[in-house]
Amino acid sequence: MHIATSLTDDVVLEELGRRLAQKRLELGLTQARAATESGLSKRTIARMEAGAGAQLSSFVRYLRTLGLLDGLEALVPEQRVSPMELLRLKGRQRKRASSRRPKSPPVTDWTWGDDP
Repeated sequence: MHIATSLTDDVVLEELGRRLAQKRLELGLTQARAATESGLSKRTIARMEAGAGAQLSSFVRYLRTLGLLDGLEALVPEQRVSPMELLRLKGRQRKRASSRRPKSPPVTDWTWGDDP
């Protein structure tokens, strides 16, 4: 199955789980052996392979055990910027996201006697 944006999250997780199980079997590993080698519980391995959610750190550990960790580089490649571009953007580089600030009420002229 081709993973595409038209698929639901649950379908994508099930497909990833199927692929993980297929790779594990290709390597001749049982779920128990894969759990031992990765330091995860057998239940966590079974849940990932069934398409249930898992912590990202568990997913990374399992990918490492299956020899698939290098595939993350293709999934989320490092953004390369040339040294000259980096210098040009240095002052404008964002460090964190900020939310919109609420608009202040308009300032009106105040006069004596306007107190409530």
